[in-house]
Amino acid sequence: MHCCPTVTVSTRVTDPRHSHTMTSTNSVATDVPVLIAGSPHIAAMFGIVALAVLGGVLAVRNRLSERTQLATQQDDHSDEFVTDRERVQQLVTDNGGRMKQSRIVDSVDWSKAKVSRLLAELEDDGQITKLRLGRENLVCLPGHEPTASKSPEQARQE
Repeated sequence: MHCCPTVTVSTRVTDPRHSHTMTSTNSVATDVPVLIAGSPHIAAMFGIVALAVLGGVLAVRNRLSERTQLATQQDDHSDEFVTDRERVQQLVTDNGGRMKQSRIVDSVDWSKAKVSRLLAELEDDGQITKLRLGRENLVCLPGHEPTASKSPEQARQE
């Protein structure tokens, strides 16, 4: 059995010098692919199955991603109920009671203006002290100020 279809070619040759006719029959293999009846339908079905499998894989991936996000959001609920003021105070506490204002801005997703306003409110309430160091502010919790920043009287009292 051949992999390609064969074509039979018959050639009839008449020789004018002779009174007879010669017939030659040859079988030639061709490189034309054989079309199976319904092959466009098979290709379409294969495409549909491939799309269905791909869609299923993507759906499962999205569901797993949603579950991971929900678990992460549940873990973040403890931070959700902390006020901005408490968050800044906790941040300064976690950094030894002193922190540059620029580092506070870098640590939170707030604008410089919001951090500045919040620190001004905390300073007015006596919950922090802001010290000017050149072009930066050093934010300190009460009792964590550098000794050089205190007046001689305050240093003696402690």
